[in-house]
Amino acid sequence: MAKITNLHQSAKSRLAAIGLPMLALIWVSFFWGTTWLASKEGVKHMPALQLAAIRQFLGAAIYISFFLYKKTPWPKGKQWKTIVILSILNFVLSNGLSTWGVKYISSGLGAIIGAVFPLWIVIISFFQGEKPSKWSVVGLLISFGGVCLIFYDYLADLLKPDFRFGIVLSVLATLTWAFGSMYTKKKAASFNPYFSLGLQMLLSSILLFAYTGATGTSINVMEIPAASWWSIAYLVIFGSVFTFIAFIYALQNLPAEVSSIYAYINPIVAVILGSFIFDEPLTFMIGIGGTVTLFGLYLVNRNIRKK
Repeated sequence: MAKITNLHQSAKSRLAAIGLPMLALIWVSFFWGTTWLASKEGVKHMPALQLAAIRQFLGAAIYISFFLYKKTPWPKGKQWKTIVILSILNFVLSNGLSTWGVKYISSGLGAIIGAVFPLWIVIISFFQGEKPSKWSVVGLLISFGGVCLIFYDYLADLLKPDFRFGIVLSVLATLTWAFGSMYTKKKAASFNPYFSLGLQMLLSSILLFAYTGATGTSINVMEIPAASWWSIAYLVIFGSVFTFIAFIYALQNLPAEVSSIYAYINPIVAVILGSFIFDEPLTFMIGIGGTVTLFGLYLVNRNIRKK
């Protein structure tokens, strides 16, 4: 009887060890995909950079309040330099530009473009003197071919200046995110990285508020419609807080090759939901091109993890 009880307890512990992290990964895979739609809805009614600034400020308030309550030590000396640089790369530029980009392109297309940042890492590493592996080059070419297939259905849209502008913003956002990822790896600080995340959000929100105020591209907060406030609330709660906590939990309890699956599911969620909610195009070529692109990204990511 005792043996059966022990086996039952062991099975429950294994389920908790695998099941809960997998549920966290499923949460991340779905909800980070939906944030593209929330951004799309929010920027329909207000300036994109102002939305990004408000989102980051509220997210920062939650993170910083928690770590102040926990009496977490503040960064010191050169650590602030790292935080400032990452706040500019990851939040002012990457998050700000990607939010601005979906004002002019579909949320699904924005999500697919957002997923290709590992390609920039390979290219940047090459110019820094690091020879890419065979599989990285193959993945790069496959992903490029997939992107070409996706844009087959957008050839007419490329004649529209706003559409081209949205594409440029979205591509620049992936480039700055790649630089931010590489800088994080090189300058990993010894202090709490999640406290750093809150501080990065705070600094970037201040910079974005300053820019939108100085350029006159913001509107009075009283004029922001309810739809945008609901989008911001969703982005803060599900994009910046709950889902990031789930992501950390999955990262800590699952193998790297499993925990990275979310990066391939997010664009699929965004494309499918975008077609249902916003009536965005979901054609055969977009489906095939998206699949080919994500497969190429898998090969590139697999090689980066091995390194």
